[in-house]
Amino acid sequence: MIKFNNFSFVTNKINQELKDAANRVIDSNRYILGKEVENFEIEFANYIGAKYCIGVGNGLEALHLILRAYGIGKDDEIILPSNTYIATALAVSYAGAIPVFVEPNKLTYNIDPDLIEEKITKRTKAIIPVHLYGQSCDMDNINKIAKKYNLKVIEDSAQAHGATYKGRKCGTLSNASGFSFYPTKNLGAIGDAGAITTDDKNLAGKVKALRNYGSEKHYYNKYKGYNSRLDEMQAAILRVKLRHLDEFNYERKKIAKIYFDKLQNSNLILPYIPEWANPAWYLFVVRSKKRDELQKYLNSQGVETSIHYPIPIHLQEAYEDLDYKKSDFPIAEKIANEILSLPLWIGLEKEIIEKITKSIKGFNNLKTG
Repeated sequence: MIKFNNFSFVTNKINQELKDAANRVIDSNRYILGKEVENFEIEFANYIGAKYCIGVGNGLEALHLILRAYGIGKDDEIILPSNTYIATALAVSYAGAIPVFVEPNKLTYNIDPDLIEEKITKRTKAIIPVHLYGQSCDMDNINKIAKKYNLKVIEDSAQAHGATYKGRKCGTLSNASGFSFYPTKNLGAIGDAGAITTDDKNLAGKVKALRNYGSEKHYYNKYKGYNSRLDEMQAAILRVKLRHLDEFNYERKKIAKIYFDKLQNSNLILPYIPEWANPAWYLFVVRSKKRDELQKYLNSQGVETSIHYPIPIHLQEAYEDLDYKKSDFPIAEKIANEILSLPLWIGLEKEIIEKITKSIKGFNNLKTG
């Protein structure tokens, strides 16, 4: 079986570096908010091009803490794409605010700036564009709208480590950004982990306190905060992987190119890349009107795939209180019914990719022959 995800190549390639980092943490006898976290925050901020980085527990909490730090709460409205992962909406809900969904662009699958203004009300406080699948949103147009209505822009960069928009890295294109370092990400920890990047000194200071029980000084609590700290072990592992991120992202780009070359004229809708985007290729997502049949066939041929994401948030049971119904967001629903994520991991050899693409073509031949 060709697995959808496989960490073994990366783990083997940097195995000794990872073990050295882990041993360094164990030998330090400092496991929470020590030098590893401090150094990772500096190194990741430098890599992204932001003034500040604050390590937190995970990507969801990164977004939540930004919203909380900006004073966003009960009955405020936050605009986000209708086809993102549920964590984006959960962060809004945790803050006590209301998620307001906007349909994606039909080509890029990212939030459509042309549809944002019609959703803005007097209660709107922020826009959360999600760089879905590792490709940047159209940030200039989003920021232009935000400036017009005096709104905050908070990037969800959970899938966009190293991706760029017009030469600038995702995570530096707004007021603040939330990152996830879940193990499957381009920059993945060995457990849950996340971070916030920003150029806003006041925001950085408040988030740093909020992640640690609302405390700026030990046992003195300025805010009703949370326990959402990036731990030393995860920070040490991330420091190792950060040194290899550009190298591994380049490998992902090469894999994506092979897919593009081999899947031309395959009856699939392939990813669309605007001229201003340089994706990180977190996922390679194709579309087919016969998606479920294709997925079942590929599985029979020993190819594991995934769907990101099969049910739009407005149709999830968790959000039935918003009273949305089927067909309220037809673009998101159509995408959810057609998308299929193909294997894309470091170490995926050309011969294996060709087996995957031949299996896809074999399915097409069965359906058209």
